Amino acid sequence: MTAIERSRTVAVVGAGTMGQGIAQVALLAGHRVLIHDIDAALAAAAVASVCDRVERMAAKGRLDRAEADDAIGRIGSAAALEGLATAALVVEAVVEDAGVKRALFAALEEVVSPDALLATNTSSLSVTELAAGLAHPGRFLGLHFFNPAPLLPLVEVVSGFATDPAAAERAYRTVLGWGKTPVRCADTPGFIVNRIARPFYAEAFAVYEEQGADPATIDAVLRESGGFKMGPFQLTDLIGQDVNEAVTRSVWESFFRSPKFTPSLAQRRLVQSGRLGRKSGHGWFPYGPDVTVPAPHTAPREEAPAKVTVVGDLGPAAELAELMEEVGIAVTATEHGGPYIQLPGEGQLVLADGKTSVEFADVVYFDLALDYREATRIALSVSEDTSERTLAEAVGLFQALGKQVSVIGDVPGMIVARTVAMLIDLTADAVARGAATAEDIDTAMRLGVNYPLGPAEWHDRLGRDWAYDLLHHLDERCPGGRYAPSLALFKLGYAAGDEDEAEFEDEAAGSAEGTE
Repeated sequence: MTAIERSRTVAVVGAGTMGQGIAQVALLAGHRVLIHDIDAALAAAAVASVCDRVERMAAKGRLDRAEADDAIGRIGSAAALEGLATAALVVEAVVEDAGVKRALFAALEEVVSPDALLATNTSSLSVTELAAGLAHPGRFLGLHFFNPAPLLPLVEVVSGFATDPAAAERAYRTVLGWGKTPVRCADTPGFIVNRIARPFYAEAFAVYEEQGADPATIDAVLRESGGFKMGPFQLTDLIGQDVNEAVTRSVWESFFRSPKFTPSLAQRRLVQSGRLGRKSGHGWFPYGPDVTVPAPHTAPREEAPAKVTVVGDLGPAAELAELMEEVGIAVTATEHGGPYIQLPGEGQLVLADGKTSVEFADVVYFDLALDYREATRIALSVSEDTSERTLAEAVGLFQALGKQVSVIGDVPGMIVARTVAMLIDLTADAVARGAATAEDIDTAMRLGVNYPLGPAEWHDRLGRDWAYDLLHHLDERCPGGRYAPSLALFKLGYAAGDEDEAEFEDEAAGSAEGTE
């Protein structure tokens, strides 16, 4: 199945920011483009706006003058739907209302040719539901662009229950030819990005609700230890708390109120109080010219221990032994027991594993890092029973490694570790249910929300049973189903033999394809 020919017309219905962006992408790919809106004046203004952006690209040397002139000559508006009759692809980008969209596509079916593809840019509605009632639902699919469409490469190509595989493939090839990075996805709530990304927000909000740490500290740990570009509190303030919560609530409702996707009460209170983020001047953080930005908790300087013993295999944190030796801390290693770092005062430093510090005599937990050498901040978790000496030695050790240290409450799984484990779990479950491949999920999360690694990449790096074990421990301490590892994750961790390192898709073999 080939892409739609460049000689064919692409139509966009909806003259807003997203509609204009999609129109610009198709236009610069070489198609004739028509924009339609229920308000003809808005459609004409959208055409002028796209042409202005093309002109500015030419002025800045990002587009050849002749190419710009040619593109400007290929875009126009259609005052009525009948003007879209020649379109080989119609992409809808109107209000997120299922009734409005269904009525639009029913009308479009009466206008376009039998071989034309119909696509919705919805981010939250069911593609299958929107196709209900169409005479030819096989040609209907989702093309979820990310805003701003001309700049962001990712496009989710969503097949509804009735979508013809040939239509989905034709759309995929077309978007690929436009210079985008398409990923295939079944019609699952939230598609890929909005489904898999929920723990990035939810776990941060949960740590805050558990009084484990303040928003500034949680954001700093996820950025400076986890490698994420923005923290979830900062990001949701940018997105808008009402918008982010609405997506979370939609996914939760669509999954029959699964505890995996339970919305945050603290975020609900923000929305109810009108603290919607930057656009209202206050969200998790205050905004304005005279506002002091909250700083993350950073521990004062402590003396580093002169020597430690590494007991057992530290797994994802194994690099710490080398880093300690590089800064002059004497390291003795023993293979038996552990895994933990034995401190001189007899306390233990343990990588977050879903348990709590209060369960043990004198333990400080430390959080997961994307790269312990490059990380600039590490979180430590302690209970009221942790000795002052053990905490001081733990803080001093990481400070000697060049890290700032944030001490948080006795939160099982801490911040980065529980977030990553939940991302891995949701990915394993989505793959097993045929929602998408692990490769496409990794691509979507890297390109759509700028994650440092895709969840399957995290899984490969951390080890086959790391996420399962951490979530199993978390589920024991926080029962209710939120942290119960999925069957798919169980299989990834334990179903294969020790010498058979299976990939996500291999472990999903036998699961029904396209069951979402």
